[in-house]
Amino acid sequence: MELFDILANPAFWVAVLRIATPLILGTLGVLLCERAGVLNLGIEGIMVAGAFAGWLAVYQGLPLWGGVAVAALVGAAFGLLHALLTVGLALSQHVAGLGITMLATALSYYGYRVSFPKVSTPPTVTPFAAMDWLPVPVLGAQTPLTLLALLLVPLMAWGLARTPLGLAVRMVGENPGAAEGQGLSVVRLRTGAIVAGSALMGVAGSFLTLSAFNAFFFNMVNGRGWICVALVVFASWRPGKALLGALLFAFFDALQLRLQQAGSAALPFQLYLMLPYVLSIAALVLVARKASYPQALMKPYRKGER
Repeated sequence: MELFDILANPAFWVAVLRIATPLILGTLGVLLCERAGVLNLGIEGIMVAGAFAGWLAVYQGLPLWGGVAVAALVGAAFGLLHALLTVGLALSQHVAGLGITMLATALSYYGYRVSFPKVSTPPTVTPFAAMDWLPVPVLGAQTPLTLLALLLVPLMAWGLARTPLGLAVRMVGENPGAAEGQGLSVVRLRTGAIVAGSALMGVAGSFLTLSAFNAFFFNMVNGRGWICVALVVFASWRPGKALLGALLFAFFDALQLRLQQAGSAALPFQLYLMLPYVLSIAALVLVARKASYPQALMKPYRKGER
């Protein structure tokens, strides 16, 4: 009966959508990179950098959407660096991505310490307000960044499937040699996809400081970037299924929070914390066995090589 009460409460579904928003944005960013054939493990650090840069920009006087734009630009900058290493120099995508994560995280934490050397508690900003004007209660309790994330899902699905640019991105992720034979620039397409995907990762980070919370603090991304990488596999590199995966993980995460608060079962709280990850791994194992991944994913490409 307690579980039914949790699921019947609209506040629970509001929490699910709020938790899912950065996962949706981050997963779309990873998906775009991987559709072009490049694994971007820099997402964890890029989300941290986006969270910090967007928040600091607003704290310094920019409007909220200006902060989102700054976060996207910072994410794009790290994406360009990642593209230079993995596409231009054909270095290991795993190593380059982890290096970007460590660099972006370290620079963000250093920037915070330099900007606020004597502050014990993080300064706050006024975050995005809820969209009370929307007729759907669960969506009306969200902020504009959630609406943006939801609109980007069909937009990316349409773009990848129906537009010449989307088809070109998919081609360089499947068969870059054939793409080159058609006169397409593999380097430019992959670089553009990585930069755009990384910009989405930066926006995902900015959601945490400009919408979910109103301040920046260490470890606030808390592994969400790695979850996004797993969700892309769960989604079989499809935006619609990526949305479903993000909502599924958010559902489990919100559920474990409510179960902890209820405290009806004499179980350690660590067990509740494990719940969304264990169930997500189980779902990933079931789905990933049938997943059709881009054939050129993680394979460096040099012009003229076959």
